[in-house]
Amino acid sequence: MKTKDLGFVGGGRVTKIILQAFQNKNVAFDSISVFEPDGETAAGLKRQFPEIELADTPQKAAGQDIVFLAVHPPVMMETLNKINETVTRDTMVISLAPKISLEKIAAILPTGKIARMIPNAASYINKGYNPVTFNPSITSKEKQTLTRILEVLGKTMEAEEGMLEGYAIVSAMLPTCFWFQWKKMEEIAIKTGFSEAGAKKVVRDTLEISITLYYESGLSPDEVMDLIPVRPIGENEEQIEQILESKLLGLFEKIKP
Repeated sequence: MKTKDLGFVGGGRVTKIILQAFQNKNVAFDSISVFEPDGETAAGLKRQFPEIELADTPQKAAGQDIVFLAVHPPVMMETLNKINETVTRDTMVISLAPKISLEKIAAILPTGKIARMIPNAASYINKGYNPVTFNPSITSKEKQTLTRILEVLGKTMEAEEGMLEGYAIVSAMLPTCFWFQWKKMEEIAIKTGFSEAGAKKVVRDTLEISITLYYESGLSPDEVMDLIPVRPIGENEEQIEQILESKLLGLFEKIKP
């Protein structure tokens, strides 16, 4: 795949994930310009992706054909106002932030060629689960152009804008609720006699089988959970459920438009 010039306003984790996905699939662009105000973060990104150009202003990064807005919601409106004279009617813009709607973005930028996407960490290995919403004024050809790029990240599906924040909680945030537990199970496995490689294998294989059992056995969730008679943290399950609901729904309330 080869297209024109790409710009990123913001060079943090999400930008690193997307650039790695492009690199994995040998996706080439005429140029990639990234503005990241934190010097250490910018330098790290340049080391990992030496082909990129580090822009010294957000306006320079926003002067490309396709621009990713990779900034957090609290600074999105400020960022939009900084680049609104650089973005043209022909610029295609992809916002990666929750909360800030297409309507708000279109009210500041002179282009209607806008999309919003919720990024996903698994895009780092081209296995992302990325819902995208397109501005109503975007043409089918422009939508195809953006979709071809976004599909490199993994599974990309068009979603109603009102569902994007839900995806941010239930999909993008979901791994953070489990990764640390998998790591701890590997550590426990080593303490019970497994090698490091053996620990990783037994945990991974069991996780994959457990997911298949939960979703494909035809049993209800309670019936699946009843298949194992001993539940070592059973007395803590209600507390864990309350923490999940409190933290995730609390975050959802913060990122809703």
